[in-house]
Amino acid sequence: MIVADLDAAAAGTADAPPTPAGGADGPGRDDPAEPTPAEPNEPRRRRWLRALTLVLALALVLVTAGVGGAWYYLRSINSSVGRVDAFTGVPEAERPTREPAAGKAMNLLVLGSDSRDPDSTGGSRADTIMLVHVAADRSGAQIISIPRDTWVTLPDGRSAKINAAFAFGGAPLMVRTVERFTGVRLDHVLLLDFAGFKEIIDALGGIEVQVDVTFTSTHPPFRKFVKGSRQFDGEQALDYARQRYQFKDGDFTRIRHQQQVVLAALSRAADSGLITDPIRLNAFLRAAAKSITVDKTMSLLDTATQLRDLRAGDLIFLTNPSKGTGRVGDQSVVFADPAADKALYRAVNEDAVGEWLAEHPEAVR
Repeated sequence: MIVADLDAAAAGTADAPPTPAGGADGPGRDDPAEPTPAEPNEPRRRRWLRALTLVLALALVLVTAGVGGAWYYLRSINSSVGRVDAFTGVPEAERPTREPAAGKAMNLLVLGSDSRDPDSTGGSRADTIMLVHVAADRSGAQIISIPRDTWVTLPDGRSAKINAAFAFGGAPLMVRTVERFTGVRLDHVLLLDFAGFKEIIDALGGIEVQVDVTFTSTHPPFRKFVKGSRQFDGEQALDYARQRYQFKDGDFTRIRHQQQVVLAALSRAADSGLITDPIRLNAFLRAAAKSITVDKTMSLLDTATQLRDLRAGDLIFLTNPSKGTGRVGDQSVVFADPAADKALYRAVNEDAVGEWLAEHPEAVR
């Protein structure tokens, strides 16, 4: 993602402009058991944070949609995007039915992982889990984050954290688990490789992040992140985004920091004249393509066409309702709120999230 200064990184300082750092691996490696900057008076910046998460998940799609005309080039980019049989082995009999009221609404499962192999069952867990519901009339979308430590019953009857499904059975088991948990039928799956963000950020020339609290990384080279506006390179950004043990709410802070990094990258892409610079645009698109895996039925260009009119203001960001955190054995988990979850996902199935939000305005982050 970025080029930082090794000497500065070794000194453990991230409160100065980036200077090559070295050594952070992607967020989620320590998991044992998850458009432009916002207006000054806009509450928080999470609306943009998640907007960026979605846009970078579709970075190849949404950015190239504005290039116009270079179809041969776009096809060459498209060919480098990974593909996965996300729905192979998912029994049709157990899948939720699509409600007629939903019309042509689209439901996407976006997974952030530290593994480039979506079929791997070697222990890699989904670090970030988001259900993206795009309205049938394409007037807006809701992005619902499901905490990765949410305690669920897997399709085989085992109880585990929801992100364990990815480790146990790759993308297909993740689809089955999320559909079972939400009752929402998924149309497509997108997998993001967090480690690939380094190349994306490097292609952008670095990012600016508003560090919310001063803390020191628990990973070598033990950088100190100082509160305030900071310039990060890719290594620094990933190190910042993977920390959790220093915070009372652990993974919730890590998720927020990951969203900050994604937002900063999108803001940088929008503000840096990327579209008008063919060399930088090519580097960005190819880095994005290498970081994205999608299911075999998803057409990136068709999706771009359908979503091209969406803007950040059309996106609403939510978190799956929960009853809080606790422990199951030696694991720290998040307990779902079945009644509240059922109401939210019923609204998703009926393409009526707007009505649900009118009754639950506090749910908007």
